[in-house]
Amino acid sequence: MDAATGIEFGREHFGKAELGDRRRTERLVKTADRIMGHPGGTLPSKLSEPAELKALYRLVDRPEVTHEAVLATHRQRTLRLMREHAAAGGGVVLTIHDATQLDYTTRRSLSGLGQIAKGRHRGYLAHNTLAVDAADGRVIGLVSQILHKRPRVPKRESLEQRRARRDRETRLWTAGSEAVGPVPAGCVWVDVCDRGADVFEYLDHKHRQPGGLYVVRSKHDRNVEVKGEAGREGEDGAAAELTKLHAHARSLPDLGTLTVHVGARPAKPGEAARRARDARVRVAAGPVVLRVPARRAGDHGDEPLACWVVHVKEVDPPPAGERPLEWVLLTNVPTDTMAQAAERVAWYARRPVVEEYHKAMKTGCGIELPQLTAEARLQPVIALLSVVAVMLLGLRDDARRPDAEQRPAAAFVPAEYVRVLSGWRWQDPGRPTTAREFLLAVARLGGHQNRKADGLPGWLTIWRGWMALHHMVLGARAVAPRRKRYG
Repeated sequence: MDAATGIEFGREHFGKAELGDRRRTERLVKTADRIMGHPGGTLPSKLSEPAELKALYRLVDRPEVTHEAVLATHRQRTLRLMREHAAAGGGVVLTIHDATQLDYTTRRSLSGLGQIAKGRHRGYLAHNTLAVDAADGRVIGLVSQILHKRPRVPKRESLEQRRARRDRETRLWTAGSEAVGPVPAGCVWVDVCDRGADVFEYLDHKHRQPGGLYVVRSKHDRNVEVKGEAGREGEDGAAAELTKLHAHARSLPDLGTLTVHVGARPAKPGEAARRARDARVRVAAGPVVLRVPARRAGDHGDEPLACWVVHVKEVDPPPAGERPLEWVLLTNVPTDTMAQAAERVAWYARRPVVEEYHKAMKTGCGIELPQLTAEARLQPVIALLSVVAVMLLGLRDDARRPDAEQRPAAAFVPAEYVRVLSGWRWQDPGRPTTAREFLLAVARLGGHQNRKADGLPGWLTIWRGWMALHHMVLGARAVAPRRKRYG
């Protein structure tokens, strides 16, 4: 069974939570199942029965019910699936790190929140780590979530004082990596990070961690050491040259070309909106050595880091007003051939799923809407809704599974939902329905036209359809007893 859509969802993801009393765990399981059925909106709209809402409030009022305790079962499940993925010959698992701001400025009773939005708002910086199947992009689970509170920094704080602070934001990348834990033998787990992780402290940590692999988009145009032309030809003893990383990456000889999907993006200050497109890119790669910063940058060793740089640049002119795609990627996974470079590019191209996850947290689950008056109550609700958001992405993945056209829908969603949807879509509640048919029909409820040119639906469209279907099921339940009484 697939827990993503409601069957045993609460039990699967929260059933082993250690909350000091088994009854609290059962309440968490029941609440999770109800919220999965109606994930959007405020807590009262998620839990329409006053008794259920009060039960949640009582639950999160207990000191044993913490963010960590609520998230623990899902995290353990994710790590287990990551290990099983390797044991089944599934290949590489990507651990994609990124952060999003959770805004609770209007909750005046929450006095301990940190700064966000350049100090104008208050809330958390949620640093999330998603485990993703490198081969098909399927989201395995949330393996770590850190709720970071940005401190107020004294105006005259020196660079040395800032770097010595334990709550320094750049430490989150290392903390997120450490939260995943050691890489088991036989597993290949690769951190994938955007430019914020281009910190020597984090890169040094990955080099010292057994099995610690990464692909990070470069932000800093560092001084790097490269071998001269003779060294590139494989002759030993070639003298190292000091050069700038980005210029060197652009000068590397082509290995070949690829097609990379560029997702749509809303307009930013100084930048036009970006439309989705498939971009043909030139790919090049070569070894470099990252020099230790002249001034210590956090907690790191004193040895340079030997790694590879991969350059990705759009070949054809982009649409008017848009910038050509260009990535300068750093990795400690050997990258000497076109096949290896293409794999590193494919890994990094999976990174936007974490941005979809953040939309699922906010748009899909309303994670910034709870009107709770204490951090100790708010944080476990954040953990609960964060797991629900992972499952919303799972709805999309189920439609993309290779066996979705053969698996019966009733194998992973309640039969009641299949009957109601089949009655609406095909006027036949008893019709045998596959997983693909079911999810496309749910997407149609959410506004997807199911045309070939439309492609497969995304999580947001499926989420809208799932919410509509849930209301249809509630309506069917409401009239069923009357039919029995008068029928």
